Amino acid sequence: MRTAEIRQRWLDYFESNGHAVVPSASLISPDPSLLFTVAGMVPFIPYMTGEQQPPWSRATSVQKCIRTPDIEEVGKTTRHGTFFQMNGNFSFGDYFKEGAITYAWDLVTGAESEGKYGFDPDDVWVTVYQDDDEAFQLWREIAGLPEERIQRRGMKDNFWSTGQPGPAGPCSEIYIDRGKDFGLDGGPVVDEDRYIEIWNLVFMQFQRGAGEKENFPILGELRQKNIDTGLGLERVAYLKQGVANMYEIDEVIPVIRKAEELSGRAYGANQTDDVWMRVVADHVRSSLMLIGDGVVPGNEGRGYVLRRLFRRSLRAMRLLGVDDSVMPELLTTSRDAMSPSYPELATDFDRISGIAYTEEDAFRRTLANGTVILDTAVAKAKSAGSKSLPGKDVFQLHDTYGFPFDLTLEMAAEQGLSIDEAGFRALMQEQKDRARADAKAKKGGHADTAVYQDLLTHGATHFRGYDELQASAQVVAIIKDGVTVPAARVGETVELVLDETPFYAESGGQDADTGTIRGQHGTLNVIDVQKPVKDLIVHTVTIEEGEIAQGDPVAAEVDVINRRDASRAHSATHLIHAAIHETLGKNANQAGSYNKPGYMRLDFSWTQPVSHETRQDIEGIANRTIRENLPVTTTVMALDEAKALGAMALFGEKYGDRVRVVEIGGPFSRELCAGTHVGSSSEIGLVSVTGEGSVGSGARRIEALVGADAFKHLAAERAIVSELSSSLKTQPGELVGRVESLVSRLAATEKKLAAFEEQAALRAAETLAAGATVISGVKAVVAVADGASGDTLRTLVLDVRARLGEGEPVVVALFNAGDRPSVVIATNGAARDKGFAAGDLVKTASQILGGGGGGKADVAQGGGTDVTKVPDAVAAIEAALAGRG
Repeated sequence: MRTAEIRQRWLDYFESNGHAVVPSASLISPDPSLLFTVAGMVPFIPYMTGEQQPPWSRATSVQKCIRTPDIEEVGKTTRHGTFFQMNGNFSFGDYFKEGAITYAWDLVTGAESEGKYGFDPDDVWVTVYQDDDEAFQLWREIAGLPEERIQRRGMKDNFWSTGQPGPAGPCSEIYIDRGKDFGLDGGPVVDEDRYIEIWNLVFMQFQRGAGEKENFPILGELRQKNIDTGLGLERVAYLKQGVANMYEIDEVIPVIRKAEELSGRAYGANQTDDVWMRVVADHVRSSLMLIGDGVVPGNEGRGYVLRRLFRRSLRAMRLLGVDDSVMPELLTTSRDAMSPSYPELATDFDRISGIAYTEEDAFRRTLANGTVILDTAVAKAKSAGSKSLPGKDVFQLHDTYGFPFDLTLEMAAEQGLSIDEAGFRALMQEQKDRARADAKAKKGGHADTAVYQDLLTHGATHFRGYDELQASAQVVAIIKDGVTVPAARVGETVELVLDETPFYAESGGQDADTGTIRGQHGTLNVIDVQKPVKDLIVHTVTIEEGEIAQGDPVAAEVDVINRRDASRAHSATHLIHAAIHETLGKNANQAGSYNKPGYMRLDFSWTQPVSHETRQDIEGIANRTIRENLPVTTTVMALDEAKALGAMALFGEKYGDRVRVVEIGGPFSRELCAGTHVGSSSEIGLVSVTGEGSVGSGARRIEALVGADAFKHLAAERAIVSELSSSLKTQPGELVGRVESLVSRLAATEKKLAAFEEQAALRAAETLAAGATVISGVKAVVAVADGASGDTLRTLVLDVRARLGEGEPVVVALFNAGDRPSVVIATNGAARDKGFAAGDLVKTASQILGGGGGGKADVAQGGGTDVTKVPDAVAAIEAALAGRG
């Protein structure tokens, strides 16, 4: 039974039992405290907590998930993976334990010919929470399971939550016995390799608080009892396909076969190669799915996780002996295996592969650069007589240059060196502790939204701001420090909830409105507007005059100029997006945006810098549509209807059944958007693109000024052009040629000057060499070469060393006493044999100069900030030579 078939049987079964089929949410979690969707229930959390009203009482989905806490274990065991699919059925105040257990038993043991999974009932074991007598008895009554195949377990195993504040509850897990050949008798409490968990039924009825592992408080019961189940699709697949583990199912094994082909090694031949091939198969699939959902490689957050997965897979291929580019083969193979379940991977593959191939090229360059740095560290360790690379050097290679630890270990071993692994691990742990503390400080969970959820019982906030910028309203609640208060007085900053409002809450990349709220007894300045929970608009206000009380009638007035400028910027963002599609193609999809009065930026998926000519084309298309005075229309329609119309949706955004479609000029720009916009394109006025650059591998950012800000920017540029033209005595149209001519002449002059300096240095070399003195058996030149640049100083030092020969120890140390003093030191072989390393001597001098430096044992360079310390640095070098001569 292929994985795609197992998936479809699940959806068909629950749809036939009255469940709404909900498409998988993005891997980018809608929960701000989670990087990724880690379980099938994550998209449904707002319904379980009562934060939002679910559109159905029962639902089913096959959810894409990513978990990375055990990334280092991937491949070493057959139980750990990063990407997986979780089949779920959910009840929101509908059926509870009895219904969930009935459906599960029927689907697991029902005949394959009836569209079910066909497991032998005699192979099924279950666990329940230690105090859950009800679930225990239901398994006896519904499934007829004997008591010995229903095992009780504690909170660690059979009480479920997301790991942070939010919904929680006891659970019951379903296991399949693979037989005596796979382990010990005694059920899952004895051996979880023989007894494989396939399905977890969570009876979600509590709200949990903050805490680690099992140590957290139960804050109370949820408003309604819910069912959240999760069946591991990959686990069922390998049981039904008769293979040993999830790496060998039909959606994963093709990548292992391709790795075999590329490496010439056989899967199953030895444990070490098997680990690397499993890492490749898992991480390539995870990378494919993450990029497919809009994640791009980067140095923080989701981008960093993707980059780490990607580089671990490339490093694993290298350890399998493959140094060439591999992603065109591996990624294509994974796409073919996964697209039966996710057809969008095939249709969007040009974008996905472009990002992946760019990242591979970048990492190959990292390997090349890291190899040079590693070679330097190895040489330094050997010259110091060490048999081990210091942990700090290994950590720097890993943290700063992205050089994998295992690769450092392998390459150091080739040079006959071990690694200070304990030192490296200690530094890694320090970094993890800092990251964990930072994440903990930022983590919000769902407990803090309780006050807003309670306010929703009074009804949603009616937003009138699309059509009106002033509205009469009533104060529903005043919130201070997380609790409602009856009133607030002058000088206080509080949150205000109105029954209706014209104020736009920050969302969709658009800044919140500002303005004023006036009551009979006070005036309030609106400084921010947010939606902490769906359908509730909360205004952050400062009381400028008087006071405000719950129940007061008020007049809410949006800052008109600010709103109009924000609307211009938002509409300009849509024009720029459409212009990017016209110039670069449909694969250059929006990956995020931000707009505020007078300014916009748009991030989009693209792997190469955008040329100056293309940038001009994008700006030109946007301004052409402004001049054409295209109509801007908004229509609310069904999501399926909007997609059929060709409206663009954003990666990671969660849309309801009804959506708002914004069109500029009909098909020219058609997007799902809840932001505010102009009435026609000509109201935007002008768009001036000010910048374009990279924001991570496979992603670019374009920035522009809009309306009056664009005019001001162009006026300032015109003034600069006028001033330069006047200074250079040329016409504006000839300014570029004039500047290019001056730059060319300057470069030629600098080249001649450098040649003169080099000639002067060569003449000085003879004089310096003739003035060498012997310090404790070392022929030394320690002097100040005023006026010599860094490159000239280095040339001079090497020339003097060559003139002094190799017959006896030679040390040449020359200083530049400019604004920022520098030093270059060179030693010959005889001096190094006596223990004089140029890098060590440079450190001695640089520390006195107030700076730093280093390099190899034969030649090194450094500098500082205090020119008055040059004589002291010279004396220190002479003392070092005398002390060890």
